[in-house]
Amino acid sequence: MHPESYPVVEAMAKDLECTIPDLMQNEDLRQRIDLQKYVTDTIGMPTLTDIMDELAKPGRDPRKQFESFSFADAVHEMTDLKPGMKLPGIVTNVTNFGAFVDVGVHQDGLVHISQLADQFVKAPSDVVKVHQKVMVTVLEVDLDRKRIALSMRSAPSGDDRKEPDRREPNEAERPPRDRGPRRPRADAREGGDSRERRPRRSRQPKRQSRDEAQAPPPPAKKVEGYNNPFAKFFETWKPKE
Repeated sequence: MHPESYPVVEAMAKDLECTIPDLMQNEDLRQRIDLQKYVTDTIGMPTLTDIMDELAKPGRDPRKQFESFSFADAVHEMTDLKPGMKLPGIVTNVTNFGAFVDVGVHQDGLVHISQLADQFVKAPSDVVKVHQKVMVTVLEVDLDRKRIALSMRSAPSGDDRKEPDRREPNEAERPPRDRGPRRPRADAREGGDSRERRPRRSRQPKRQSRDEAQAPPPPAKKVEGYNNPFAKFFETWKPKE
């Protein structure tokens, strides 16, 4: 209770002709208090309600219980990390591809989305959140690039982080396909006639010989008439001298 509220509590005890410890221990006395009587310009009804709650539970801490946390004692630098070590950590950031965890080596490690849980994880935010305390397993430590790979699975394995092989198999790797029984040819069927296969006709134009290429083109055909009634007249007509 704030010290500014002490005069109000003293006035309540005085009106009930009792002491402050009596108000704290006797609920019947607190039920007899008319809070509206103590409302002023500086103290409202919400403050008076909080005062009554404090009188009912003196010494109560409204804050949540503090959970102590400490990193592993034997781990201080990245060189102290070894694959397979299980360490406590705190989530510092959550992304679409995983979560970053501080394990006390001044460099956050990455828990890939495939290593967040034993089951399939659609979104990392469904499993972890910032400031969450977690237990992780070290998968890999890259001192040159300052990268730490971590896992939160019960049986972590570094092979799970590899991409599946999506390349097409070659002819040697591809299993033979079952094509079923082969159909007999037409000449081998019962009652079928055996015919010789015709040679395939070539689509290329026929090549000309040298003599054919050097021969003059044939004369053009004379077109007669075109159904012209004056054609024969002009063939016999001669101008006068």
